[in-house]
Formats: sequence, C-alpha cells, structure tokens
Amino acid sequence: MSSSIEKVSFDKIRYANCWEDADILLQGLKPASTSKILSIASAGDNSFALLSSNPEIVVAVDISKTQLHLCELKKVAIQNLEREESLQFLGFWPNENRLKTYENLKSQLGREAKAFFDQQKSEIQNGIIHQGKFEKYFQLFSEKILPFIHSRKTIKKLFQEKSELAQIDFYKNKWNTWRWRMLFKLFFSKAIMGKFGRDPEFLKQVEIPVAEYIFRKAEVHLQSQRAQQNFILNYNLTGEFGVHLPYYLREENYGNVKGNLKALQLFEGYAQDAIGQYDAFDYMNLSNIFEYMDVETFQNTGKELINGLKKEGKMAYWNLMVARQLSKEFPRDLAFQTSLSDTLTQKDKGFFYHQILIEQRK
Repeated sequence: MSSSIEKVSFDKIRYANCWEDADILLQGLKPASTSKILSIASAGDNSFALLSSNPEIVVAVDISKTQLHLCELKKVAIQNLEREESLQFLGFWPNENRLKTYENLKSQLGREAKAFFDQQKSEIQNGIIHQGKFEKYFQLFSEKILPFIHSRKTIKKLFQEKSELAQIDFYKNKWNTWRWRMLFKLFFSKAIMGKFGRDPEFLKQVEIPVAEYIFRKAEVHLQSQRAQQNFILNYNLTGEFGVHLPYYLREENYGNVKGNLKALQLFEGYAQDAIGQYDAFDYMNLSNIFEYMDVETFQNTGKELINGLKKEGKMAYWNLMVARQLSKEFPRDLAFQTSLSDTLTQKDKGFFYHQILIEQRK
C-alpha cells in the first residue's frame, strides 16, 4: 500500500457505517451460494449484507484494527439480539439502556475488542453508528450548517413522496438557494472535508475541485425521486437514517444475515494478504480502496487481487473522485461489465460516487 495510507491514524472509528450502496453491490456481484467472498470491512455493513447470499465464507478485511473491533461488536449484537433490539442498541432507534445491553454482550467479544469498547461507553450509550469521524462530519453539517439554509419543514418536504417533476420544481424553486450553494461548497471543500471528515491523506490523489464535484452530484440526485427514499441522503441532511435502513438490518434480510454469521471471518491486513491465507476468491467487494493509491500502487495491488480472483469471478469497487479502472490496466485478465456498471451507477444511493465498476475475470 502507498505510504500515504500508512500515515493515517486508525486509533478511532473513522466510519461507523458503510457509505457504499449494498443493494447495487449485491446486484452487481450476484454471489452464488457456497461461494468465497473477500470484502473490505470498513464498518461491516456490506460484509454482513453479503452473508445474505448464503456463502461458504466472507472474509472481512481491513488494515484498521479499530474498524474490525466495530465489525465484531455488530456481529455479536446481531448474533444475540432480535432485530428490534439490534436497531436500538446500535443507534438506529432510540434506547436508554444501551450500556446494559453492552454489559450483556461484551463477554462474547475478543479481548482486544472488549478492551477497546470498555473505553468507549459514552459512545455506546449514544449509539455506536453515530460515533465515526465521517458520521460526525455529517452531523456537523445537519446540526450547525443546514439550519442556516433551510427549516426542518423544508428538509422534510424534500423527502416527501412526489412526482419527478414536482421534485425538480421543489429543488429549483425552494431548495437551491444562494445560501445552499455557498455553504454547501464551503463545507464540502477539500480543506474542510480533510479536517473534519476524511483524513487528508485519503484525498492526496484527488486533483479535481472537490466541492464543485460533490455539489454537482448532489444537484442531480436531489432532483430525482430516488432521493425521497435514500437513507444515505437522509443521514447526510438530518444525522439520522429515518425509516429506510441499510440492507443488513431490513426486516426481510436480518434473519438470513443472522443465520449466516458463522461464515464471517475478520482479517486484519491488506486485501491481498487475505488471499495468501484463504486462497482465491469467487467474488470481491473492494469498496473504494483504489481511490487512496498512487498509480504504481494501484497497478501492483490490482495485479495481486486479480491473481486472487477465480476464473469468471467478479469484483466490485467504486470510484469517487479519482479515476481507477483495473480492466484498462489488465485487459487480458478482466472484462469490464459496462452496461451493468452504468445501470447500477444510475441507481446508486451513494450519489456522491462517480461510478461503481463491476469487473469479471476472464
């Protein structure tokens, strides 16, 4: 991995939720049952979602021990709690007794995870899904910036069910004010995002105007009907997910995820390190790891990952603000699923991403 990532501190939770859309991840990979899946862990959500495909194994890999502790806590919660209890404990729904629940769960955590969360009791009491650096960045926007732009009533109207034409009209005539444009671009600038959201090292490869890029992506999405039911956008603007939930916690998926938890393995290290231990995989969820790499590191890492992907196996990854495409570097090894990738990108609830790429091993 590039030296810039090695400079990043991982002593605190950076992401308490996954901000890539699990729905399109599953549609893109279509993992067969009893398959082997490699998945970037992050906050665990998409690795849990992949369990719904009844795999032989999902290896959730991360270089951050702290992120793996978070995955372990969520795993233990799902393992022992009913869905409603998990939603309350993790912070999706209100609850006053999260510490009591934690005391009942912590004996099932590994020694290091238990020691970490024993020092995070106020974070647990306040809902662990709200405690990541990135989540606090969104909370800062929703609590301190957005009230200067729009009233709660106006924000609520954005998410109300309406036609596409009505959504466009609402955005143009009610939402897109000069204050929205000015404060949005200021808050989501490279400097502010690097200080309060993502680590500056994660933005080193970015060469485009960050604020303008994110504004344009948001502008398109906010004028679509898809915005009305987007739990990611809801969190961005309110600091809460609302009635729509991540894939792994939806009523129709929770039981299947819970039933397959034994297939989940947590692995500390780089994705290519996991290949050395678990051998080749059928599918890979690579999040947006290439975003952080210089070109040489991207090429070297990409080759190792391709070598760890079985014939006709698929990988999925996202581009945010740095263009990376493995099949352009290794056209003999990978076939880019152009039509599928384009279709899924149009449906992506992570509207700030430029593209999801689905690649298949030849």
